[in-house]
Amino acid sequence: MSSELESKRIGFIGCGAMASALAGGLAKMGVESTQMLAADPSEEQRARFESALGLRTVTENVELVEQSDVVVLCVKPGIVPKALSDLTGKTDLSRPLWISIAAGVTVGSLESVLPAGARIIRAMPNTPALVGEGATAYFTNADTRDEEGETAEQLFSAVGLTWRTRDEEQLNAVTGLSGSGPAYVFLFLEGLIAAGIAEGLPAEAAEKLAFQTVYGAAKLALQDERDPATLRKQVSSPGGTTVAGLAELNAGGLEDLLSQAVKSATRRSRELSSEN
Repeated sequence: MSSELESKRIGFIGCGAMASALAGGLAKMGVESTQMLAADPSEEQRARFESALGLRTVTENVELVEQSDVVVLCVKPGIVPKALSDLTGKTDLSRPLWISIAAGVTVGSLESVLPAGARIIRAMPNTPALVGEGATAYFTNADTRDEEGETAEQLFSAVGLTWRTRDEEQLNAVTGLSGSGPAYVFLFLEGLIAAGIAEGLPAEAAEKLAFQTVYGAAKLALQDERDPATLRKQVSSPGGTTVAGLAELNAGGLEDLLSQAVKSATRRSRELSSEN
């Protein structure tokens, strides 16, 4: 375990799926259960969190903040302002490092509620973090120290790949690419499965083959030194089956559609950021 997390007390405001994923990843990394705490007003959510992870929970956010060196905001964007304003005047909000995973909530918005000089990190993880294979980008505000950025790096590394950006605006593109990206892949999988069934495969076989094909291709791309274009050309023998299939995808404008999907999601992320 990283020395940056070795002695840190980590609190999660919200006991939902992402908080559970992060806490579970940290536990596997070696963070002790006594170092982690979560808060949620929902008794059902707290019970589920405690049962799954064996971690202590509380009902009040102020109690969590007072017992944490790092506070991770794992609540819906619309809840963030109220959750923070409700804490004002009740505890020292300038002491902990604040990490927010609330989509569209800018560092500026957080700074407007937290005390001057608060160290704030805005992060954008994606849902594969739930199985330890997430992709997270994060941005630190000017008051955040280098070692605190390393704390965030280690925290999100517990559930996958991390990337730090020096430009907060890029988090909108991250949202369009990797934040929304899993849904694009799921849609692609749906299409592959349906096509396999239409060509006579049993549904179970089509599903297994599609899942493994996408997983295997992604793993190959990650581990091979060649770029995706080179890997694609390697399996595209002239006059072969792959070339025939790719011709249809190109004719349908797949690459342009993906570009438009990322562009549209990025634009919507900017809109949400302006609203928050």
